[in-house]
Amino acid sequence: MNRTAEPDRPPEPTPPRAVPPTPPRRPPWRRAALLLAATALAGGIVWLVWPKLVGKNDEQSKYQFVAVQRGDIEDVVTATGTLQPRDYVDVGAQVSGQLRKIHVEVGSEVKEGDLLAEIDPTVYLARVDASRAQLRNLRAQLKEREAQVALAGIQFRRQTALMAEDATTRETLQTAETSLKSAQAQFEALRAQIEQIESTLRADEANLQYARILSPMTGTVVSITARQGQTLNANQQAPVILRVADLSTMTVQTQVSEADVSRLKLGMDAYFTTLGGQGQRWYGKLEKVEPTPTVTNNVVLYNALFDVPNPDGKLMTQMTAQVFFVVAQAKDVLLMPMAALSQGARAARSPAAARPAAQAASAPAPGSAPAPRADGTANGGAPQAGAPERGPRAGGRPPRHGTVKVARDDGALEERTVELGVTNRVQAEIRSGLAEGERVVSGLVTAGAAAAGAPRMTPRL
Repeated sequence: MNRTAEPDRPPEPTPPRAVPPTPPRRPPWRRAALLLAATALAGGIVWLVWPKLVGKNDEQSKYQFVAVQRGDIEDVVTATGTLQPRDYVDVGAQVSGQLRKIHVEVGSEVKEGDLLAEIDPTVYLARVDASRAQLRNLRAQLKEREAQVALAGIQFRRQTALMAEDATTRETLQTAETSLKSAQAQFEALRAQIEQIESTLRADEANLQYARILSPMTGTVVSITARQGQTLNANQQAPVILRVADLSTMTVQTQVSEADVSRLKLGMDAYFTTLGGQGQRWYGKLEKVEPTPTVTNNVVLYNALFDVPNPDGKLMTQMTAQVFFVVAQAKDVLLMPMAALSQGARAARSPAAARPAAQAASAPAPGSAPAPRADGTANGGAPQAGAPERGPRAGGRPPRHGTVKVARDDGALEERTVELGVTNRVQAEIRSGLAEGERVVSGLVTAGAAAAGAPRMTPRL
């Protein structure tokens, strides 16, 4: 059976082949950043894994260290004070009146007896003149009374002679005697009145002299409170005109809290600095602690005073002084920070494996003598032959001890007991137990410090 031939069909067109998009090229800086991040990640992994694989972290890498050094140390009580002249006088007016003239100014150097100021003397001069005139009058009357006494005496003697001759009466004799006694009494009364006026005259002359105000001492005029032309009233209280002070010796007046006043002892050394003194120190000795305190805002403060020479005049009145009372001090001794002492008491102990190694390193070799420490004692604690013995502190106080952690050359830490001397809030004196140059733990390494520097590692053999 013949099939009908189908006409030829044109071939179907082939769809175009999809071409994948070309990925954008990354900039070079991004490629470098990825490489750096990968390197940092690998470094961190190595830092964490390496100690477990080939070694262990150095035990000392956890801590900060400070070397034991020589220096001076002081234990002080600090206080704030002000400077005042030790010797000064507030010069006032003993009489009232107008202040006519002031002959000095602040800063003037004066000597004892120099004229400082004058008060108007008109009233006091008039009183002196009146008293002198009255005194002259009374003295003239006294001469008259003296003559009357002489006349009364002559009459009495005459009547007495006549009475002896029986030439007068007894009544006339009695009258003459009475006249004599009366004249003598009036004479004595007038003499007493003259003495009274003389005393008044001396007072008036003194008041006249007080109108001239003289310096009572040699020194410097440090303040003037009155003004020329001002009227002064001395009837109720003496008005202060100026102050004269001797600035060659200054007194430091400090206020010490009740918590520290028990540490002060008379005669102890003290020094202070001033704001503009550029660190210069002035020295003295504590002379007085006033028993009566001052209470300011419920704070109890006691006044402590000491003197200091001021030959060059650099110290001035009312200067602020930062005062240090020296409770104890030591020079050219071994020192370490107080932080090392606290770290030695509170720091974590070494691993159990490191302790036998530390003991083995510190143990003497068989047959050898124990190695002496810096304080002249052997490791066992017994004094070495010929080494000076250290007894209690001065004053009978037993020595104080503390614990520190000392860095060893093999990377381990050694816990050691030390004898302390003078201490303050920052440093401590080491009397025994440490040698100069040894490093002690002063704190823990912070996270930032650990990341900043590469850790020290001890490779495992």
